[in-house]
Amino acid sequence: MKRWKAISLPAFLLTLVMGLAACGSNDSSSDKEGGSASKGSGSYSLLTGGTGGTYYPLGGQFANLWEEATGDKFTTQTTGASAENMATLQKGEAEVAFSQTDIATYAVEGKEMFKQKIDGIKAIAALYPETVQIVTTEKSGIKSVDDLKGKTVSVGAAGAGVNINAKQILEVHGLTFDDIKPQNLSFEESTDGIQSGAIDAAFITAGTPTGAVEGLSAQNKIKILNIEEDKQKKLIEQYPFYAKDTIKRGTYGIGQDVSTVAVKAMLVATDKLDEDTVYQMTKALFEADKINHAKGEFIKPETALEGLGDIEIHPGAAKYFKEKGIEKS
Repeated sequence: MKRWKAISLPAFLLTLVMGLAACGSNDSSSDKEGGSASKGSGSYSLLTGGTGGTYYPLGGQFANLWEEATGDKFTTQTTGASAENMATLQKGEAEVAFSQTDIATYAVEGKEMFKQKIDGIKAIAALYPETVQIVTTEKSGIKSVDDLKGKTVSVGAAGAGVNINAKQILEVHGLTFDDIKPQNLSFEESTDGIQSGAIDAAFITAGTPTGAVEGLSAQNKIKILNIEEDKQKKLIEQYPFYAKDTIKRGTYGIGQDVSTVAVKAMLVATDKLDEDTVYQMTKALFEADKINHAKGEFIKPETALEGLGDIEIHPGAAKYFKEKGIEKS
């Protein structure tokens, strides 16, 4: 009997190890397409923006939604927002990011601040409007974009998104920076400058209400300039990442609605993120009903393909929108 135990124990252990190895082999066969991790074992990075902006708090909520939906791990990273996010995706250091639609377009086309095209970037969805606000005061006497000619106007930092927005909007009005006295100021510097009388007006691209503009409106009767419908149409035809937008009466104390344009905040992903994962992420984003943020009211599938221009939709997101009967315009 003792001899039987001495012989069979090694044999038993060998059989056990072989059995465990076979189980491991079977698990690996269930990996997602493209060689990525099996469902529930992936780990991904979501690039947001600064802690004082909108991308950061939304990113935390999105990460939680996606972890519940996919079983994967999503880690948020604070960043310098859109342009930095696109460059980080290019380096392969993250899989998902927030961006503005115009910045993402420049990235995939290799224009403006991007000296070469960034390949492999796909859209998941547009989220909410980043409104182009041309801010001045009632006492300035400026009533239209045409009236900016000869005036001192803040157009944002050189090469920044708002700076390019200003160029494009002036362009459809037959104006250039040579027709104004441009100042490269931050939003806070812009509203301080309007308050002090150092500048006459400012271009500000941000979700409304914008804190700096609210601060200005507390001490001044401000005016937001309309962009007329024909100019909006021309702008959108030429730069399809824009969408029509309205600043509602009462915002900043204004007496009537203002018709303007917006770029959209959006989510992008690399094409290395597999179709099923992005499908589950997109579905959770629009159907989980757990977004506790003021911008949540804008995040809906019906408007999720607006302003995306020529950016290709990720196959996983496209699958979701096809199920919902929503098409890119």
